[in-house]
Amino acid sequence: MENGKTNLAVGDLPSKEVELNSSPPLESIGTVPPPESIVTVLSIDGGGVRGIIPAKILQFLEKELQDIDKEDTRIADYFDLIAGTSTGGLMTTMLAAPGPDPDKKPLFSAKQIVEFYRENSPKIFPSMWCGFWGLVRSLFGPRYTGKHLREVIEEKLKDTKISETRTRVVIPTFDIKLLQPAIFSTSEGKTNKLKNARLSDICISTSAAPTFFPAHKFSIKDEDDPSNKRDFHLIDGGVAANNPTLLAINHVRRRVILEREKNSKVNAVDYGKLLILSLGTGSAAPDQNYEAPQVAKWGMFRWFYSNGTSPLMEAFNQASSDMVDIHVYALFQELYQKDNYFRIPDSYFRIQDDQLKGPTASLDDSSKANLQELEKIGDGLLKKPVSRVNLEKGSIEPVKFEDAKNEEKTKTNEEHLKDFAKKLSDIRKAKLAKLKIVKKELWTANASPSLEHWDSVVALS
Repeated sequence: MENGKTNLAVGDLPSKEVELNSSPPLESIGTVPPPESIVTVLSIDGGGVRGIIPAKILQFLEKELQDIDKEDTRIADYFDLIAGTSTGGLMTTMLAAPGPDPDKKPLFSAKQIVEFYRENSPKIFPSMWCGFWGLVRSLFGPRYTGKHLREVIEEKLKDTKISETRTRVVIPTFDIKLLQPAIFSTSEGKTNKLKNARLSDICISTSAAPTFFPAHKFSIKDEDDPSNKRDFHLIDGGVAANNPTLLAINHVRRRVILEREKNSKVNAVDYGKLLILSLGTGSAAPDQNYEAPQVAKWGMFRWFYSNGTSPLMEAFNQASSDMVDIHVYALFQELYQKDNYFRIPDSYFRIQDDQLKGPTASLDDSSKANLQELEKIGDGLLKKPVSRVNLEKGSIEPVKFEDAKNEEKTKTNEEHLKDFAKKLSDIRKAKLAKLKIVKKELWTANASPSLEHWDSVVALS
């Protein structure tokens, strides 16, 4: 936590006491919370090679933050919690895992993540198995061996465990033996030895998409009691939560509940003090999808392969992501109903593209041409208006804001990201200023400040 480089822990900072299961008091809705009380959350969807789209968005955001603060900061310095699924889980780990340098900067910058996708995607998804012959291969086993993915992840992450991340993370997987989600987090890794898994094992597991990669098995032993161990039989986290935004919100709530068990003065969750950036990996354009008469006669083969994609896989992933998006918007719509939607993107900012066509809609087309096109899509998203999903029409529509003259207007994602970056910078500065006061009080009492102590102190603000 020295030299202002640390990211501060997840905590929720309501303005007054309320019951555990209650909503924030109505009088607090619409007010501007102090910046040090805001919990910042980054969520990244799953989506195979399309992960390069959110990577480009993060590259822009990180550069903007560095320009504002005039420091060599990283994304992890600004977010209290990063959640990611599948390719988003891999990105989450890259953003939060400590690097080898003494200053413990994260393993990757956002720009380096884009370079990682360029270099490694063709080796993770060999082109010879993309398309029809990959489908034939997947009838008898996984389409890809996953060998290069395992090798590069283990080389980069070594034996680093989830309890060691630079900021708190949460990554979902699915246990195929227990038929239930297995969720890994920094918080639980610090308190439960049998959930303190190696980041490499978590990354391989959350990326193990059925029919694409083999399932991953590993065990965790209690170092103090070798007879106490737990086995995991895991597949892709997208089976449980392809869009992990709601999972991240629930994780914040769970942290607060645990703090309340230790300290009765800790208040219930005030969702108005969440600042969320949710990044999608894109979805197929409506005119690229299917109609009921067309699919009515499909058997298993066509559901798993049609025009270079897997309609069944796409349907499950997109339905999961959109339902989370709808639930989160409903939550913030209730909070800001007096403001008629205009403040929702200030608390929940979702960037997604629903116009992918041809190879760009594929999860595993790693050709140089397609990767370049995906990068262009990521850059192009910055120029598109801030949008939200319209469930009735099945499309993404621009969100309207009120300007200083109370007139409605749209904003581009780039414009809103710049405003978002300024907020993240202000929040970080306020938290670091408060941490200095906390450190001074602790040193006076001959105590040593820690991430956990920050949780307790912040929760009372």
